[in-house]
Amino acid sequence: MLLRRLLIRLMGALVVVWGAATLAFAVLKLVPGDPVDVMLGVNSTASEDVRQQIRNDLGLDQPVISQYLGYLGRLVTGDLGTSYRLQKPVATVITEQLGPTITLALASIVIALVLAIVVSVAARGPITRRIAELLELLALSSPGFWTGLLLLTIFSFNLHWFPVTGGQGARALVLPAVTMALPIAGILSQLLRSGFDAAEREPFTTSARARGLGPVRMFTRHHARHGSLPVVTLTAYIMGSLLGGTVIVEQLFGRRGIGRITLDAITNRDLPVVMALVVMAAVVFVVVNLIVDALYPLLDARLRGRSV
Repeated sequence: MLLRRLLIRLMGALVVVWGAATLAFAVLKLVPGDPVDVMLGVNSTASEDVRQQIRNDLGLDQPVISQYLGYLGRLVTGDLGTSYRLQKPVATVITEQLGPTITLALASIVIALVLAIVVSVAARGPITRRIAELLELLALSSPGFWTGLLLLTIFSFNLHWFPVTGGQGARALVLPAVTMALPIAGILSQLLRSGFDAAEREPFTTSARARGLGPVRMFTRHHARHGSLPVVTLTAYIMGSLLGGTVIVEQLFGRRGIGRITLDAITNRDLPVVMALVVMAAVVFVVVNLIVDALYPLLDARLRGRSV
């Protein structure tokens, strides 16, 4: 049963990645005009020999089906092509920028979880709940660039606590991480509070209280575990928010990372990089969903042994 479930999930993951790769290839084919002209720009002075070399490298002088199969074959072997703007392998370009983005994403998740847990646990009374709801609404409705600019104005320009842009170390990470964490914390807080309320109404809560279980042990042993299920469900959405948020935050705070090279690749029509980033995003979503599927039975015993 477990092996069958695992095989079905893996097959679904492969289909998603294949679909993303096919979409990336279709984008290359659907670009109006010659893709080489698009990449080089209308004002490029590149010679015809250079243009022909790019066509050969991308396989644009072959039939479409041969281009497609060759593209999939190169992906399987880890060959993501070459960035003609940076004159580097795309895999190298992405690898060089991956570390700062991962650091920013992890810091954002930690801050969001801490804020969400504190707010959802503290907002148990009617007044505190109303205050928490207003804060969550404000965090969710505020655009990322506006939040970032506000934090920069207060803590960088006025108080001089953190660097304005760029910089290294923990101090340079705080404001970008908080900017990305606030909207995530808003939705996590709502989900956790709803999960805790639902757990309060479950029969196991009444049974545990009848056995003399105190509120602290009740929360840590039962409510926290069951209340986290909705959060796990939205993990893929959270990862999507992080991937989208890095584009704005890294540009706003002058940070290196995947978000910045994504914007640069789109602006400079660096199609090999854009295509690789589409596939990478699909792989990230697939891996996250596989992890979520593995976590569910650990958090909810009712799902253990259940067939797909």
